[in-house]
Amino acid sequence: MKLLEGKTAIITGGSRGIGKGIVEIFAKHGAHVAFTYNSSSEAANALAEEVATNGVKVKAYQSDASNYSEAEELIKNVQQDFDSIDIVVNNAGITKDNLLMRMSEEDFDKVIEVNLKSVFNMTKAVQRTMLKQRSGSIINMSSVVGVKGNAGQTNYAASKAGIIGFTKSVALELGSRNIRCNAIAPGFIETEMTGKLDEATVQSWRDAIPLKRGGAPEDIANACVFLGSDLAGYITGQTIHVDGGMLT
Repeated sequence: MKLLEGKTAIITGGSRGIGKGIVEIFAKHGAHVAFTYNSSSEAANALAEEVATNGVKVKAYQSDASNYSEAEELIKNVQQDFDSIDIVVNNAGITKDNLLMRMSEEDFDKVIEVNLKSVFNMTKAVQRTMLKQRSGSIINMSSVVGVKGNAGQTNYAASKAGIIGFTKSVALELGSRNIRCNAIAPGFIETEMTGKLDEATVQSWRDAIPLKRGGAPEDIANACVFLGSDLAGYITGQTIHVDGGMLT
């Protein structure tokens, strides 16, 4: 059963990690997919070609979601190329970890700009299209760190907590037009980034999780499929934890 058949989705930061997993699974569920990448056009175009074999339209766009004018231009281009925009997954994000006493103002500002302001930019830019359609699903990528906090990640935690508050407010503003807005809070997800950690560190994380494993990108992608589909038609303003029970 293809839960997103005929829908058009935008995924920011879609060329690697969790974003790549979302692109792949959305296409398998029948969605036409527009996704953004930052620098590697070769990897992005290879991904687009790969997932297009599912019989859907796929296009990669080089765009910086933290820049409002670029977000506006992206929405305009996707609207022209795909005719509609039904789902937006705000997934773009970075980390610049350090203890607060050692964290530079620049590193704090950059994380807020990329992780949080990008969500404002994309949501504001797409809302006109969704308001005209009187439908849409906006999915914002938060984190368990935005709920619990984490030493050495004050900037990241603040950005991800801000996303939760933003999500709830947008749900209240746009709900009457049948536009839903939800957040996902991933736990420890094993991607290329975590692959750089030593095995003992990774295993200690796994051991602390009730399900005794790290998550995979497809675990997050499956939650996105649900929230983007009509099965979640009465769900808005919520934060779904996909963390193997980490915060239970």
